[in-house]
Amino acid sequence: MKRIKNYIAIALWVLCPALSLSQERVEGMVMEANDENKHIGLSGANVYWLNSQIGTVTNDTGLFSIPYSKEYNKLVISYVGFESDTLTVDEPRKIHHFLKPSNVLDEVVIEQKKDAVQKAYFSAQNVITVNSAELLKAACCNLSESFETNPAIDVNFSDALTGTKQIQMLGLTSPYLLIAQENIPMVRGASQAYGLTFTPGTWVESIQITKGAGSVVNGYESISGQINTELVKPLTDKLLFVNGYANQNGRLELNTHFNRQLTDKWSTGFYIHGNRRDVEEDRNNDGFLDAPLANQINVMNRWQYQNPSTGWVSFINLRFLNDEKQVGQTGFDADRWRQILGIDNATVTGVPVLGEVEAWGSEINTRRFDSSVKLGYVFPALPFQSIGFQASYSLHKQDSYYGFRRYDIDHESLYSNLIFNSILGDTQNKFKTGIALAYDGYEERVDTQNFGRTDRSVGAFFEYSYEDLEKLSFTAGLRIDTHNRLGTFATPRFHLRYTPWEKGSLRFSFGRGKRAANIFAENQQLFASSRSIQLLGEGGSVYGLEPEVAWNYGVGFLQGFTLFDRPGNVTVDFYRTDFRNQVVVDWENPRAVFFFNLDGKSFANSFQIELNHEVLKNLELRTAYKYYDVQTDYRSGRLQKPLQPPHRFFVNVGYETEPKENGSQWRFDYTLHTLGEQRLPNTDVNPPQFRLGDFADGYSLMNAQMTKVFSKRFEFYVGGENLTNFRQPNPVKGAEDPFGANFDTSIVYAPIMGRMFYGGFRYKL
Repeated sequence: MKRIKNYIAIALWVLCPALSLSQERVEGMVMEANDENKHIGLSGANVYWLNSQIGTVTNDTGLFSIPYSKEYNKLVISYVGFESDTLTVDEPRKIHHFLKPSNVLDEVVIEQKKDAVQKAYFSAQNVITVNSAELLKAACCNLSESFETNPAIDVNFSDALTGTKQIQMLGLTSPYLLIAQENIPMVRGASQAYGLTFTPGTWVESIQITKGAGSVVNGYESISGQINTELVKPLTDKLLFVNGYANQNGRLELNTHFNRQLTDKWSTGFYIHGNRRDVEEDRNNDGFLDAPLANQINVMNRWQYQNPSTGWVSFINLRFLNDEKQVGQTGFDADRWRQILGIDNATVTGVPVLGEVEAWGSEINTRRFDSSVKLGYVFPALPFQSIGFQASYSLHKQDSYYGFRRYDIDHESLYSNLIFNSILGDTQNKFKTGIALAYDGYEERVDTQNFGRTDRSVGAFFEYSYEDLEKLSFTAGLRIDTHNRLGTFATPRFHLRYTPWEKGSLRFSFGRGKRAANIFAENQQLFASSRSIQLLGEGGSVYGLEPEVAWNYGVGFLQGFTLFDRPGNVTVDFYRTDFRNQVVVDWENPRAVFFFNLDGKSFANSFQIELNHEVLKNLELRTAYKYYDVQTDYRSGRLQKPLQPPHRFFVNVGYETEPKENGSQWRFDYTLHTLGEQRLPNTDVNPPQFRLGDFADGYSLMNAQMTKVFSKRFEFYVGGENLTNFRQPNPVKGAEDPFGANFDTSIVYAPIMGRMFYGGFRYKL
């Protein structure tokens, strides 16, 4: 069928010149040279003008179209594993070119690995693509741990008990990001606290990080940016993949992928992930576990259908997850505690008597079912025109208790959208339009109080894109949504890219976001404390609070360069988020946490400068400095956001040896994170022994990994995290009396675990 697809593509190219709507373009097809004279199109081949930043890649049939300019006449065509060719092209014309396979690994292979993190020069949006080569630089056990080697995302611990890592971008926490899986919103609602840990790292093919306001196609909720995760595909993933991992803190993990092509149209993949920790770790001797006892099983079945002769393609996903965590004091008897609370019988028996318990503890048990379908059709005679439908259904059930406190949430979610893509006149003018529907049903219990609600929305969107690879590109989008709680509202977004000179890319963007804050699911660390919960809403539609509304503005510049015959780039960007309304979470009283709508101002300014350069052959340097100014009007006045260091410094150094003929090589990676001082929440009303200073001192963290690739099928890696062994002293406040008034695990500004070493292997077939 692939041969039929290529013959159809060639026929369309030869017989339908009317499809070429732009006269000043070079179009053609790149194919594999072979002895049987088969026309096998090469998908993903690089086509670009020599000594320029004007380029493109071939589509899945090997076709390409690139703007023509008299300024350039040398067209370079390259593909991994094939000999690169340079053609002389003096006028717009059609090109039918074969690439010869290469018997040796040349510089094209190195170029592909160098682009493990790709920055878009020509996209109107500020998009950073992280592929699997970058993810292998760290153990990357799950999605929350996939950003340690990338300065665009900050990773922090959310509390002193669960070991959960929370991501931030542009100075704002993950609820202000739209986190999607293959462009379907995924980590939201009930899954905000732990959802990133539910996607194993080995399942990830690539990650697209969009800074600032994203596309209106994906929804109205994003404020500071979007993160989209592409999963491995059954058709292109390895037939068999096995990854084993173990660390000195007792965490064991196993990932297996099984893929098979059933017919020329159908492929399927079966993916199993399991991790477990049974070892109690308390290195700081405060009587509390430094990391949770945990057990997770995560199973996904993925189906892929594609019929080149008709233009149809489809994906079907089914996934089930069971995740269990136990945290708290060492020696905690979870079975006894459940009996005291009456959890085994699903009833609340009242407040236990303190004399009946010996230790404080918590269990967080989550069961989740996900399903999704994506269906796309590309018009064979109009390859620039397509229609796509995607839908997802998920059921998330979390049962948890924190000492005497109960927190349970059930979240049923249904999402679907229909997208039509086409052009206006020629392929430089494109548009997307469609409709989206969403349903979210929540059953939420906090202690004995119920917070149930149903959210329904329907929306329509239109996005226009103009693409001129030489100078200017912009995207303008607008969507209108009607929500039963948020009302009817508009979401405008705009992105512009201008190329003032060679290898330069100047960007500007602005956009609006609106969301309903799920205050308990997003701030679950508050339950592991003695703080009272104070809701200060005034009749709003969600928890008595009004929805959050913010505008994001951004400007950035990307400049590529060549120094000592080696490529590099410098990025400078500044983003500002202005909240017109915000649900303020006020931790400034150690006896309570307050939730109220913003009365005044709240903003986040983010500045970043980043340098990437291949210093020596196969030695890459990535360094960045970030400054955050995040301020909010609290009840006690305007303050810098607590536990947010204004200054951050990042360095990553990667080196790998030249691969031998059998694929064997060495890879080395080192990462440094330096964080400046952080403002701490006010603790002045505490007794003297439980008071903290105004600021926590800065510190540095170092991670490193070494990988030995023995062959194309097997590799082994060892590494270490927090090599400086820096730990926050006394992360659990009031640890000696967890049932007392001073107990608090929510003020965390540094790692709880000390130095940790790990090892693992990967086997591919």
